[in-house]
This record gives sequence, C-alpha cells and structure tokens, in this order.
Amino acid sequence: MAMLSLNKPVLSIPSPETITRVQLDNGIVVLVYENHSAQSVVITGAIDAGSLYEPLSHNGLANMTAAALMMGTDTRDFEAIHSSLEDIGADLGVTAGHHKAGFSGKSLAEDLPVLIGVLADVLRQPTFPENHIERLRGEALTWLGYRQQDTRWQAGRLFREHLYPADHPYHYGVRGTYESMPLLTIDALRDYHAQVYGPRGMTIVVVGAVEADQAVQIVADSLGDWRNPHQPQRIDVGQLSPRLMGAQAGFHVPGKTQSDLIIGAIGPSRFEPDFQAANLANSILGQFGMMGRIGSVVREEAGLAYYAYSRVDGGYGPGAWSISAGVNPANVDYAIELCVGEITRLASEPVGEDDLADNQSYYTGRLPLQLESNEGLAGSILSMENYGLGLDYLVRYHDMIYSLTRDDLLAAAQKYLRPEALVIAVAGPGAG
Repeated sequence: MAMLSLNKPVLSIPSPETITRVQLDNGIVVLVYENHSAQSVVITGAIDAGSLYEPLSHNGLANMTAAALMMGTDTRDFEAIHSSLEDIGADLGVTAGHHKAGFSGKSLAEDLPVLIGVLADVLRQPTFPENHIERLRGEALTWLGYRQQDTRWQAGRLFREHLYPADHPYHYGVRGTYESMPLLTIDALRDYHAQVYGPRGMTIVVVGAVEADQAVQIVADSLGDWRNPHQPQRIDVGQLSPRLMGAQAGFHVPGKTQSDLIIGAIGPSRFEPDFQAANLANSILGQFGMMGRIGSVVREEAGLAYYAYSRVDGGYGPGAWSISAGVNPANVDYAIELCVGEITRLASEPVGEDDLADNQSYYTGRLPLQLESNEGLAGSILSMENYGLGLDYLVRYHDMIYSLTRDDLLAAAQKYLRPEALVIAVAGPGAG
C-alpha cells in the first residue's frame, strides 16, 4: 500500500498537511486526522451498498442487511459483539441509504484495535441469525404501520413518488414496504451481502488521539486482506431532465388536526458546481434565523404553520430542493400560495446585499463549531473524500462562500426552482 504524509503536525483546520490519506491494495481509502485534545477516537465511513443495488421487488433489502450485520458473525454471536463494545464503553452502528451503507463508532483511543476489529467482523462475515432477523422484520412492519398515520411521512412519500419517475431509485424509500417485507429472507440478505459488500469504493475516516501511521496499520490489519470479486460497479444515478409541468397530489389521513405539505423540485447533487449557490439561496429562503423568508412570511406574519422551512438535499444524486410545513388543514391552500410566492420571488429577483452578507457570515462563522468535535471533523473529512471536494476544501471554504454573488444565487434558483414545474404534496384530513 502507498502511504502519504505520515506524522504531520496538527493544525486548526483539516487540510492536506494535516490529513493522512492512504489507499490500501484492495481499494479501501483510509483517512486519519490526529486530534490529541481528547482521549477518544471516532470512526466513520461508507461502502457502496445502498438500495441502488437491491432488486426493485426487494425494496428494503439494503437497509435490513445493514441493520442485521450487528446481529452475529462467524466468530461472535449477538451477545459477544455487544459485550466487546460495552466492555470498553464503545459504540458502533451500520445503516443504509440510497447510495451507501454507512458506519460510525467511537471508543477510547487505546481501544481502536477492538473497535476496528468488530467493524471488520460485522462487515466481512455476518451470519444473519434467524431470531434476530425476524425481530428486525417485526420492527420494520411496526414502523410501516405507524407511518401510515403519519402525515409528515405520507407527504414525503407522496412528494418523492411524484417528483421522481418510477424508474428512478429516488422514487422509492429505503425501508421497504408491506409487499417487499416477506421477500427479505435470510437467504436474500446473505446473497445481497455476498454480492455487494466489499472493499472496493470503501472509505474509512479515523479522527482522535491516535498516531496516523498506527491508525492506518490497525485498519490494514483487519481489512487489508478483504476481497470480493463479485462486487458490482458503482451505480451513478446521473442527472434528470427538469420537469416541464407541475404536479399536485394529496393523501387523506382521517382524524388528524394537522396537514403536512411539501413543495419543491429536483435540486443539485453535491457534485454540481452551483451546489453552494443553491445552498446559500436556500438558507435565505427557509433556514437562516427563524427559518428565513418562509418562516417569516408563513409562520411569523401569517401565523399559518406549526413549522416551516426549506432544504436542499444534495448528496450523491439530484436530491430535492423543497419547502416543508405543518399547517391547520383549513389553511393549506393559503400556505401553499405563500410558499409558491416566496419561491417565485427567489427565482425572479436577486437577494438583498444584506441577506447575502448575513448568510455568508453565518456559513463561514459556523464552520469552526462544526469542527469542534471528533464527530464533526470525521464527517467533514468523509464528505471531502466521497464528494471529491479535495482535502483543501475547508481551507478554501471561506473564500469560496464569499466569492458567491447575488447573480450566482439567482441563477441557481432559476435553474432549479421553476414555479410552473413545482411538485406539491399534501397529507392530512381532507387531502386526497
């Protein structure tokens, strides 16, 4: 394996001078940032094993596989896995989204070999014990039953299904359906793990009171000989053509005192060059202060919403740029009118100079707070690696944010938020 820049001095912001990056022979990328201000160590990482790789008929397979990894392995049963962690006060978990199966854990620095050893064990040789798999299935079915009456979840499902075409993976959730749950058998989980999990494309970040070369060696000792020739090539969901027409849909949930609504469009992925412009514009729309313009107009001035905000999902593919609000069922139409009005305003006129300056100051000012913890540092480094931002991203961040202009934000809003092509989803009493 080729090692780069070991034994670096620790500086205040992670950078190419302070992050050790090593790619093992089997493809695993290890990134280490030394932080000796605390005696703990944090790991986080990801594998290309999300729901993109599951058959459509087996929706939820990736999620259940990830959840089942900690249930037992060839060398440790359920009790042994969790005793290994509890005995040293450590924690470890694995989850799955659309693109990745992600993992994270924490321990004292001296116990990093144990933490990495357990991680390697559950990733490489899970056994999927029947009693625990049936418990996971029961929990998933209970969760699905609860969500049937959850107006916020139903609005999100409806929005997703109308925003993305049926042949796009984002059209579907990651936690399964009533129809797919019986198909998620132990054999299906074993086959999915055997075919999808492997070292190629895996990233692991280690941050804490540990020497970089030591951390790399610990990872290499546990994971360096892992191979899986069956791993599929990474799936790229690509870009989507903008919608030409809008859509509005409702889902009736009787007996509720609140309706939830989502309004939005397909936004940028994290890889798009205008992502930060869209992100900053979104902050003005529905994040900054008391949830930006949306919070001010819909919640504070009109008094219509229990909550109201906007978000840009970003991520590995074209996530949504959306507004979410919870309102009295009698006020749904008026709330939609006000939200669409703010979207139209953002996409038709430049934001004010003060709005831009305030949000630039906020975005750059909060960065040190995000880097105060080992978890924050690890998450930032993982994003820098997996989104191809460069290890100097945090060093460049201030200048990048302050280079954005009012015209940049307007162009991003006009590109993604076209009022005539918005998708509007409502769930609650009277909807549908």
